[in-house]
Amino acid sequence: MTIEAGAALSSVTSGARLNETDALWLFESSDLLAIGQAAHTVRMAKTGQNVVTYIIDRNINYTNYCVSGCEFCAFYRVDGDGDEYTITPEELNKKIEETIGLGGAQILMQGGLHPDLEIEWYEKTLKSIKQKYKIHIHAFSPPEIIHIASLSGIGIVETIARLKDAGLDSIPGGGAEILSDRVRDRLSPGKCAADEWIEVMREAHKQGLRTTATMMFGHIETLEERVESLKRIRDLQDETGGFTAFIPWPFQPENTAMPGVRPSGGFDYLKTLAISRLYLDNIDNIQASWVTQGARVGQMALLFGANDMGSTMIEENVVKAAGVSFDLSEKDIRQIIESAGYTPKRRNIYYEILD
Repeated sequence: MTIEAGAALSSVTSGARLNETDALWLFESSDLLAIGQAAHTVRMAKTGQNVVTYIIDRNINYTNYCVSGCEFCAFYRVDGDGDEYTITPEELNKKIEETIGLGGAQILMQGGLHPDLEIEWYEKTLKSIKQKYKIHIHAFSPPEIIHIASLSGIGIVETIARLKDAGLDSIPGGGAEILSDRVRDRLSPGKCAADEWIEVMREAHKQGLRTTATMMFGHIETLEERVESLKRIRDLQDETGGFTAFIPWPFQPENTAMPGVRPSGGFDYLKTLAISRLYLDNIDNIQASWVTQGARVGQMALLFGANDMGSTMIEENVVKAAGVSFDLSEKDIRQIIESAGYTPKRRNIYYEILD
């Protein structure tokens, strides 16, 4: 480890805030164990308890139609592909009822940027769910909200307000990828710019909606751009305090338009997770990504700064479309947490304990 990186670790474990140069030194370091140990120290100091949380929910991808055409996505379809779909009310109700039957108190709804669905479709869907079921709706990432607003001829403020009035409870952090316009212009030119992603989250927080934040890394971004992405999220959290959690996960190239990209391994994932914990000092919860990394690396993440195992993922389609498939039941997740020496606790989106 370089002198600079060592000094950064010593500083952050003493309570100081990392700057962007500090974070870059850590990304350039190969001393994974020292970075992980520092992240674990900071995590325990922040949470103050030997608890790891998780949530029971279902990821419902309501459509795979998408006009964005992101190079990194293996999930989206366009007219003529033959397997494009938009969920029916009956299918949606069945999925929600199955989720409730398994103890779930939340659904995560995300989909492609459908060329024809205007805001009235989303309002009708949300109202129908709320009329039938007592369930938290965590839905519609910033690119979806921007697309809905544009297609409907209204602004972001009105779009969020109308979705909230119809039953939207919180917003997922999807579509962030790397919050650098150089990266986004190459990977997802049909999707919102970095500033637009931030503005949706700012407005959601202003209207009282809590959200999560994500970072998909390990494709064409530089280490400096990873730091830039983290900085944008930290700056907004300083301003609003609206993020409940941060979830970093590595790009999965199989079946995408970028099959030549070498996927990030466990080393890069654990280091990025640990640096996220150290740099994002204003976000309490860092989530392990067992969905992309598997149970064992997910368990290791609990020693590298993560304090949450995420969702049981009753259903997951986007990562699976990229050739990666891991499945864990609630029993599996609790066993993984316990065997790592922690007490598992079921939570909601606000990290309130439900056990």
